[in-house]
Amino acid sequence: MTASTAAETFTVRQPLALVRDTRAMEPETEGARRPLNVAVAAIGLVLAAPVLAVVAALIKLTSPGPVFFVQDRVGLDRRDPAKAAGNGRRQLDLGGKPFRIFKFRTMFVQLKSEQVWASPDDPRVTSVGRVLRKYRLDELPQLINVLLGDMNMVGPRPEQPKIVVDLQQQINAYNMRHKVRPGITGWAQINHHYDRSIEDVRRKVSLDLEYIRRQSLSEDLKIMLRTVPVVVLRKGGW
Repeated sequence: MTASTAAETFTVRQPLALVRDTRAMEPETEGARRPLNVAVAAIGLVLAAPVLAVVAALIKLTSPGPVFFVQDRVGLDRRDPAKAAGNGRRQLDLGGKPFRIFKFRTMFVQLKSEQVWASPDDPRVTSVGRVLRKYRLDELPQLINVLLGDMNMVGPRPEQPKIVVDLQQQINAYNMRHKVRPGITGWAQINHHYDRSIEDVRRKVSLDLEYIRRQSLSEDLKIMLRTVPVVVLRKGGW
């Protein structure tokens, strides 16, 4: 989907212009949206169980290392905005609470790796991993994160702590993304490819903030339904 197509539903504006009218929904006011996310994640895990088993076996048989990849990501900011400025408990303010995200391992095991953006021709990716990324099957274990309360099915994509520190210094209102739970899919995810530049990130932040401003049960259902053709047709995947 192109940027012009995305604009048919939401009018995309620059992040700074959205700060004043963004209605960030806190966890206690999610209403029916949170039960919906839990129900979809639970049903998804049951239906995807055969696929999960096959993928796990392929990963284990084709490359040494664990089946799952666990990584720190930045999640929901639960702090009271009035008290956040004086909160000195965090040595480094990431804008949200860190959590451990679960994914199928798509790369060869390395003793040490820096937090960097992935790329389409990343030599660290295994042959099985390339297929998983193309169809986004590596994201399936994140259904567990939804059940644990770290994520929703729909929301801004959670990023790595080091990258968050860099981006919040370069992009206005970047931390507004942390006012809602991060998601497996989202308005930005279905309307834009993986990040390849800082301009890609700015575009996705605008889409994320538009979602936060318009979020509702109906919007979540709409985005979930539109995620299916995106995955099947491999739009934006590698």
